Amino acid sequence: MSQHTHALTEFLAGLRYEQIPEPVLARTEDLFLDWLGSALASAGSHPIPLFERYAQEMGPASGPSRIFVNRGSSSAYFAALVNAASSHLVEQDDLHNSSVLHPATVVFPAALAAAQHLGKSGRELLVASVAGYEAGIRIGEFLGRSHYRIFHTTATVGTLAAAVAVGKLMDFDQQKFIHLLGSAGTQAAGLWEFLRDAADSKQLHTAKAAADGLLAAYLTREGLTGAQNILEGEQGMAAGMSTDSDPSKLSDRLGTRWALAETSFKYHASCRHTHPAADALLELMQREGLRAEDIAQVTTRVHQGAIDVLGRVTVPQTVHQAKFSMGTVLGLIAVHGKAGLPEFHTLALTDPAVAAFRDKVSMLLDPEVDGAYPARWLGRVEVTTTDGRRLKGAIDEPKGDPGNTLNRDDLEDKFRRLVQFSNARSADEAGELIEQVWRLREAADLSGLA
Repeated sequence: MSQHTHALTEFLAGLRYEQIPEPVLARTEDLFLDWLGSALASAGSHPIPLFERYAQEMGPASGPSRIFVNRGSSSAYFAALVNAASSHLVEQDDLHNSSVLHPATVVFPAALAAAQHLGKSGRELLVASVAGYEAGIRIGEFLGRSHYRIFHTTATVGTLAAAVAVGKLMDFDQQKFIHLLGSAGTQAAGLWEFLRDAADSKQLHTAKAAADGLLAAYLTREGLTGAQNILEGEQGMAAGMSTDSDPSKLSDRLGTRWALAETSFKYHASCRHTHPAADALLELMQREGLRAEDIAQVTTRVHQGAIDVLGRVTVPQTVHQAKFSMGTVLGLIAVHGKAGLPEFHTLALTDPAVAAFRDKVSMLLDPEVDGAYPARWLGRVEVTTTDGRRLKGAIDEPKGDPGNTLNRDDLEDKFRRLVQFSNARSADEAGELIEQVWRLREAADLSGLA
């Protein structure tokens, strides 16, 4: 085991509530509310009912841990499974830029389900969630850009992030965290090939990451041993899943750099790789007073990761696949001014104007944008108008990034919109949930949450 894995596990074992700065605790509450809204927004939408039926068939009829989309309950394992699947469907869950990891959708389902099972407090849930974010983000950065080209980082690294969060609830010492990483890392999986077929695998990725992370923690508690050097070993994760791993990322400024606070909220209901170009196009159209019909061509200048993920989708066949189509997202922005859940579900596949605009959009690898990625996600677009003008739009921080973030009023508004979209809760219930989250630190136990 290297000094970097040693430092990471030592930090995780020693982390205490009192060490976490107030702004980081507050941001953890913000991220939790944002995650909960994403989980509720998918109620009734395919393929989430499939996960619900699986949990009902294979798990207990009820249990200590809540399943949000159907107001039911189950064991911690099956609650984590369903809640993680549901919170990744509508593409509104958070993202950390430099790790290209969606931490919330794997950390919170596992941590909350285990906390409800174990009778933990709101403060203990917050500490566990911080631990999961800090570990997951650093492991994602460690595996590098090459990992993300083939592997869905939220599925692979997410398994370890979820495991760490649950292990922290169980107050693991350093040696147990090492075994935990070994048992979580050997289960880590998730491939991008599903995008070519509009398959439902993305929800399976997060469901299994959260549930398998929880599984690893519970078994480690019972004495199961894991590989001692799963991250950097000769036959470990980096050896099999990366060509540009950087072990120093694992221990980067532990305890002084709070990576959780760098996490971005998603404004548009689409793949995050579309957001920089969407914001740049929206800024350009507002600045120049353009309508969709005034635009003859749009070239988005992007990083290679965007091409790797979005380039597989040409003519989307499903609403979810449309969220990975740069042309469709920009079509919604240009024609309707927004790319939220209602626009995707009622217009993305049916509006001829959106389809026509989609055909005007292309992606081009840009050295400046690619060089900045993944630490920064720059938005650059070039527009040719129908009257022959060539215009440029640029944004350096998409809406939701730490430097252009959403405040609590914004997050409450987003939460209410997400809940209203699925009718998973009434307006009054949504308000009650918001208040519960803002008082999370005061909760002696979490059995009544939601």
